[in-house]
Amino acid sequence: MTMLPIHHIDDVATLALPAPDASAAAAARARQAELTKPPGSLGRLEELAEFLASWQGRALPALDAAQALVFAGNHGICAQGVNPFPQAVTAQMVANFERGGAAINQLCRLNGAELSVVALDLNRPTQDFTAGPAMSEAETLDAMQRGAAAVTPGDVLILGEMGIGNSTIAAALAHAALGGDAQTWVGRGTGSNPEAVAHKAEVISRGVSLHAARTSMGKLAALGGREQAAICGAVLAARLHRVPVLLDGFICTASVAPLWSANPGLLDHCLIGHASAEPGHRGLCEAMGKRPILDLGMALGEGSGAALALGVLRGALACHSGMATFAEAGVSAG
Repeated sequence: MTMLPIHHIDDVATLALPAPDASAAAAARARQAELTKPPGSLGRLEELAEFLASWQGRALPALDAAQALVFAGNHGICAQGVNPFPQAVTAQMVANFERGGAAINQLCRLNGAELSVVALDLNRPTQDFTAGPAMSEAETLDAMQRGAAAVTPGDVLILGEMGIGNSTIAAALAHAALGGDAQTWVGRGTGSNPEAVAHKAEVISRGVSLHAARTSMGKLAALGGREQAAICGAVLAARLHRVPVLLDGFICTASVAPLWSANPGLLDHCLIGHASAEPGHRGLCEAMGKRPILDLGMALGEGSGAALALGVLRGALACHSGMATFAEAGVSAG
């Protein structure tokens, strides 16, 4: 069980964390140059193989132990009527995950990831962030530590979420981190109509304004939820173990926006699995300097896009490790 070496949420900005292994990356890059293909012809697959090598610290990285974590929470902001579904749906979907009936179950099974679902006090929603902070610092730190404790050191970590109302939370965290107009960050979420989207933007604008003076991680406490804090904790725990991370779409990426705001380097070991159809996601990815692996118009959450992207990583490593070099194949390199 991993515990984060922090006593206050703002301690994350100065955490001493492992850096990528430059020698392993160089060895992986050298191998790519020797494989039976024109240089660069596998495009981003070559970059992904080198990325995995740099964090796993070996020229031939592996994906034998892939963990997927879905964190679930409920949100006080739902009192503002920002979602058409009752919060009971969160627990119902958690039960569906546990029975194996959701999209994430199928994609983890297909791509060889071990899925765990962590429900975070679903009977105790956070507070309405337009009236005060959603969580205290102690509650935020507790959720972060619970997220960290769920991480099993392995070869890759997939992160996802579930929580009625958390598209509003995501838009608020993105707006707090990057500014602009609240409407920029607001999408339909789980089926909201245009009037509901406008209402959601107004609610977010009020909440973000109320908590504007807080630190980056203070905004996680003020605007976020337990599953967002748990995702941050899991990301940091993975970094401590040099485990590369596949983040899911908009909500998952926005969950770590407070970490990025506190110190962009905290996300160096993270990839974004897919570009969400939620309109705010592209701007968030561009600001973070991260290009999603897939772009399939998905907006489901659950970690589904990240689990699908795991198949791309497996393809990258199959070529990287399994292809013959020019010397092995007896093929002239030039």
